[in-house]
Amino acid sequence: MDENKQPTVESSLEMLSEAIGKASEDLCSVRASLDEVRSEIASRNTSISREVIRDAERAIDNMRRTDESLRAVLKDLAQRD
Repeated sequence: MDENKQPTVESSLEMLSEAIGKASEDLCSVRASLDEVRSEIASRNTSISREVIRDAERAIDNMRRTDESLRAVLKDLAQRD
């Protein structure tokens, strides 16, 4: 029996689906927190460090790359024989 099992398409898609489900929950939670913090910042006119801006831009870039990767997966799946 082969000890070095390669992931199947089905198992890879299952793992991707589970990761997307978890990410979806996490993103909803983060969005609620961000909206709350934004409201507090606006009402108190609080200053925020440049690190927050840098980290937010990095998160946006990562999300764009993730979106592109997911679109590529869907495109590949749509082109299957």
